[in-house]
Amino acid sequence: MRLWIDTAALGTAGQAVQAKVGEMKARVNQQVLSRGTRAVNQLRNAELEVLRGKGSGRTYRKYPYKSTYQASAPGEPPARRTGNLRLHWTGNVKGGGGDITLELESAEFYAGYLENGTRKMARRPFKDRITQKALPPIKAIFNEPYL
Repeated sequence: MRLWIDTAALGTAGQAVQAKVGEMKARVNQQVLSRGTRAVNQLRNAELEVLRGKGSGRTYRKYPYKSTYQASAPGEPPARRTGNLRLHWTGNVKGGGGDITLELESAEFYAGYLENGTRKMARRPFKDRITQKALPPIKAIFNEPYL
């Protein structure tokens, strides 16, 4: 057995309830998108931390051969040489309401080669490290009470 009352049948009181629910829904949706933006910023901060260091691998001479560069060892995040991989990322929040996706995407074509490796180069994974570093603050952001 089910019993319900349609708020439209309540006249002006029902309209007031519908308006208030719509207002609260819009406010929560706006807060979710705002928190999504803050969470993407946490991903970006974690990315900057993970990709900031020197490597512990082989040392190379950089062109024009007046300085040296220490590469990352296999299994370490890529060492910074030019800084392009570290600096060219785009954050995005997709979706709305209770179902959103946080995206952080590199504009550098070789990011996938470093993450997955190639026939001639071992993996330099960084994606999971960025995610693991960013996860605790992101959980804290979404666990804040909604107003």
